[in-house]
Amino acid sequence: MVSSNGGLNQMRSGICDMVAIARYMNVTLIVPELDNTSFWNDHSQFEDIFDVDHFIASLRDEARILKELPPEQKKKVELESLYSMPPISWSAMNAPHNTIIPRMKTYEIVHFTKTDARLANNGIPGEVQKLWCRENYQALRFAPPIEELGKKIVRILRERGPFLVLHLRYEMDMVAFSGCTEGCNEEEIEETTKMRYAYPWWKEKEIDSEKKRKAGLCPLTPEETALALRALDIDPNIQVYIAAGDIYRAERRMAPLKEAFPNLVKKETLVEASDLVPFQNHSNQMAALDYYASIDSDIFVPTYGGNMAKVVEGHRRYLGYKKTILLDRRVLVDLIDQYNNGTLSWNQFSVKSEGCSCRPHGKPYYKIGGSRKTQRRRLLLYKPSGVFATC
Repeated sequence: MVSSNGGLNQMRSGICDMVAIARYMNVTLIVPELDNTSFWNDHSQFEDIFDVDHFIASLRDEARILKELPPEQKKKVELESLYSMPPISWSAMNAPHNTIIPRMKTYEIVHFTKTDARLANNGIPGEVQKLWCRENYQALRFAPPIEELGKKIVRILRERGPFLVLHLRYEMDMVAFSGCTEGCNEEEIEETTKMRYAYPWWKEKEIDSEKKRKAGLCPLTPEETALALRALDIDPNIQVYIAAGDIYRAERRMAPLKEAFPNLVKKETLVEASDLVPFQNHSNQMAALDYYASIDSDIFVPTYGGNMAKVVEGHRRYLGYKKTILLDRRVLVDLIDQYNNGTLSWNQFSVKSEGCSCRPHGKPYYKIGGSRKTQRRRLLLYKPSGVFATC
């Protein structure tokens, strides 16, 4: 039994780790519980977001997955206390066998309290990497209501022409959590700082925004994003679908982006309000709709390297190397500052910005080894030629 933690894509990745561990240890996995206690306060269950029958059926040759405990084990849980433990983070494949199997033999049923980052990023067998991709990009199909509305959103976009999905991480909670306050006034800095201190599980409190930004660790602001897309010669008439929640101080902060790309849209402007009613107050289901649009877009541009950015990038590669633009934020913000202070002309800024895409757009690339933690095993699919392609 497992309890996933985090937002939609953190839970999605963790579930894939748990299936791989269950297969490796040859134990039964109960369909995971989703996180109902995190910041997003979404009480959706697995079957509300994912097609549970498809999930079980598509992995039946890999792992035994049940919707719930069998009657005998359920009775055991009711009569006895359930043994709970967090799996080891960034573990090698033999670690679960060494730590979990002895407890399974003792307690029969083990409850994993968290699922994020449980397998290492390197040194994982190729078949496990392939399984991880198959789970994430085939088995974890969205529930029919999400699929249906997702298809409708994409159909409306396609009828109007090409579209770019911009995963713009500039919601209030992101500004507060990251401590990145570029472009914020004193009132906004105070407001987001108070929010950061209000959540004790956000561990980092004192943050040097400028230092963090210079290191490339901040999400791009809407203003920085507008400059980057213009410099990359993105068609100003293309539809730009904003895959995000409510942008912080949107009226002021989104103005430059709206001016540069007037065809800004989001799910709320594409479909009737009644279509979204079943998903309101369910942030993970709303995020799933954005995910659906993201994997089908002509271009995908994330402004921050979070869980959704990584999983969507992988999914688009898995579907055939769709164009994804990954910006090197450390280099880009330095160029933006030089342009803003007059050191660079627009032409110079534009030419230099072309080099800010940190990998070929959606193409295969060689995976460079590293520590178990730093390299993104989760998004890699082994090719016999030695090329690793983000799946």
